[in-house]
Amino acid sequence: MHPTSIQLIGAGLFAVAILHTFTTGVFERLARARPAHAGLFHLLGEVEVVFGFWALVLMVASFVLEGPDEALHYIDGLDFAEPMFVFAIMVVAGSRPILEAAMAMLRLAARLLPLPGAMGFYFVVLTLVPLLGCIITEPAAMTLAALVLSECLFGRSLSARLRYATLGVLLVNVSIGGTLTPFAAPPVVMVATKWGWDLPFMLTTFGWKATIAAAVNALLAMLAFRRELAGLRGVTVGLPGSGVPPILVVVHLLFLAGIVTFAHHPALFMGLFLFFLGVVQAYRAHQDRLILREGLLVAFFLSGLVVLGGQQAWWLKPALLSLSENAVFWGATALTAITDNAALTYLGSLVEGLPADFKYALVSGAVTGGGLTIIANAPNPAGIAVLRGHFEGNSVNPAALFAAALIPTLVVAAAFRLL
Repeated sequence: MHPTSIQLIGAGLFAVAILHTFTTGVFERLARARPAHAGLFHLLGEVEVVFGFWALVLMVASFVLEGPDEALHYIDGLDFAEPMFVFAIMVVAGSRPILEAAMAMLRLAARLLPLPGAMGFYFVVLTLVPLLGCIITEPAAMTLAALVLSECLFGRSLSARLRYATLGVLLVNVSIGGTLTPFAAPPVVMVATKWGWDLPFMLTTFGWKATIAAAVNALLAMLAFRRELAGLRGVTVGLPGSGVPPILVVVHLLFLAGIVTFAHHPALFMGLFLFFLGVVQAYRAHQDRLILREGLLVAFFLSGLVVLGGQQAWWLKPALLSLSENAVFWGATALTAITDNAALTYLGSLVEGLPADFKYALVSGAVTGGGLTIIANAPNPAGIAVLRGHFEGNSVNPAALFAAALIPTLVVAAAFRLL
């Protein structure tokens, strides 16, 4: 390895950004202690701002050390379609007509489970919605699940342990929920076309294992907190202001389907998104506040990850290729915790002649570790942006999240390695 100066700086800033995500609470305390600069400290205390901020530092360094032409060439060579897509899909999936359609489906499914209190609803939300990600994409599934949990469950007086356990299971299950198809999970999308992974392959190789693991994770969490969940009543009554005309629900679902269909064509899906905003404005009586701020923050986070992540290939790629088939699974699982899992599989796709077992180990490891941290999987910031207001200090503790996601991650690892 012979990294350039900017690559070394990029690796250092990447490490600093990861450390920053674990210390956002420090900046919140500084904001209270020093009100004169509270705005700046609040900004640096936003998890979604972290990678964008350090990406800016990297680009300033690039302009100084390499010159404007080289810095602009680097930025122009990056693909920002995923941050744009996540922003659009978050806002559309979080609209009231989509939420009401999802709630109707969840209420119907929960009624089929003869369980007391919120137990049936809890199991359905943590199993069914993440698996829907194989159709509507993982960012949309994450947004739906987080908004439903926020509206119907997290608003109650829940223990902190239950909140973190639920978030951990949600992030892990969404990470594997998109593996039933070749177009819904970012780590799979990066390799599916090049490696010839079609729908039958995904269902028979990944899908059934992911379904079992998601159900086991939700079941274990439900049983662990059965007393607390059984005591909750009335969590499936729906959203305030219900009564959206069915035709408007259909229109919103069509917008959602269109954005998903053209996920790799920013000009098309952003055009549909702008048209969607016009429809929302025309029928404001049947809409709640769109989650534009949350979506923009998540898009900023992912864009920063793209900029910083682009300078990590020089050490990530050799690290992966030095591992055996069994070690690459656990290595990918561990590396995913500190970098986006799609980046890992993308680097793997650049290597020609990989054996089938190595490919399976790389992708399965990447999705297994997708719930351990906020940066492990692209949809994670979307879910945390929606739910963090229900946690102490309006922020999710990274260490507590890692601990909560550890057991669900091990369940997924067992499913992919033993089944």
